Amino acid sequence: MDERQELEAYFDRLWPIMRSITGEGVRETHDILSELIPLDRTEVPSGTQAFDWTVPKEWVFRDAYVVGPDGSRVLDARKNTLHVVNYAAPFRGRLSRAELDERLYSLPGMPDAIPYVTSYYRENWGFCLSQNQRDALPDGDYDVVIDTDFIDGSLTFSEAVLPGKSDREVLISTYTCHPSMANNELSGPLVSAFLARRIAQWPERNFTYRFVFAPETIGAITYLSQRGDHLKKSVAAGYVVTCVGLPTVPTYQLSQRADTLADRAARFALAQLDEPFEVRDFHPTGSDERQYCSPGFDLPVGSYIRGRYGQYDEYHTSLDNKDLIDFSALNASLNAMEAICRTLDQNHRYRNDAPFGEPNLGKRGLYPTTGGKRANMDHRQRAHATLWLCNQCDGRRDLIDIAERSGMPLPLLYDIAEQCVSRGLFSRVEGGDR
Repeated sequence: MDERQELEAYFDRLWPIMRSITGEGVRETHDILSELIPLDRTEVPSGTQAFDWTVPKEWVFRDAYVVGPDGSRVLDARKNTLHVVNYAAPFRGRLSRAELDERLYSLPGMPDAIPYVTSYYRENWGFCLSQNQRDALPDGDYDVVIDTDFIDGSLTFSEAVLPGKSDREVLISTYTCHPSMANNELSGPLVSAFLARRIAQWPERNFTYRFVFAPETIGAITYLSQRGDHLKKSVAAGYVVTCVGLPTVPTYQLSQRADTLADRAARFALAQLDEPFEVRDFHPTGSDERQYCSPGFDLPVGSYIRGRYGQYDEYHTSLDNKDLIDFSALNASLNAMEAICRTLDQNHRYRNDAPFGEPNLGKRGLYPTTGGKRANMDHRQRAHATLWLCNQCDGRRDLIDIAERSGMPLPLLYDIAEQCVSRGLFSRVEGGDR
């Protein structure tokens, strides 16, 4: 099974799970993702203060359905997780068609779509259905059952930390809280988990990589309340991965500061790929990057997107399903995120320790011994790259700067710079992430 097929197989397993901001659906989702990369789980008790928020009671879902006048189930949340309002309060009773109608949600402008409706912080209940289903409901009495509870449980987040040579970290964050939606839920966790598996297999890592799986908004805020001080000291660059499964032009959304190492690495890496991309400015109505970039933290966290939330018609409806996403696009998002991480991992600052004039490269075995027109093109490119590095490595410029100015491939520059370090010509300058 190739990686694209694996993505689809995991998608199929995760699709039917009833997820929310708390509960067993989140834990089951993290159990499945932990098959790809081992996850350390943290349970934050209900009632815990998380800055200006409080961890809510855990939602326990068992069943939710509506039985029509003929005795058949006309709505069944076990067949489609979107049918019940997410975080719905428990209810049992018999309602007339008119009374039931007051508790129904549909989209007249999208008659085939079931909307996604939540009631996280105010006890409420209801059912969601397509407008066509709603219009077809006959008069009569309906038996309504919502078998749920609110308990003193916990909010779940999980993380994987892949140590590198440095304790400086790259943060990858995604959310696991929506029920059955493809682009606006499963695409982000799948790409993040597969990315973690890839990076875990790298022969070496310069940065430490931290992967976070948490409910959107309340989960990120709770995570920051638990790990924020560490992140402020350690994160060199970070990305929220969300809505990355549509066959559209990928978008990189800048961090709040717009010129961080995260922003520079993403723009540079995406420009090397064989497809166009767009850059969007930071916006405070985005996803969890708005938590990481909030004034108290102001972390260097951008966002990678491929099918932006709120800007495609199927968003937050049942039409955001497997038929909508493209697994080749999902795989392309995985490749793009790995390219960004490789750029970060190879981007360093070096200081030429023989800066007065051109250093004697030949005596250090750093320059080809044969010159002229017959010189091998690879040798000539390597020689040119070495001269660029000798001139530009002043301890302030990093390899992204030098690659952009010289037009030389960053992996080549990194390989030569590390060779220069081993030959005593360069020193690596640590810290000072831009």
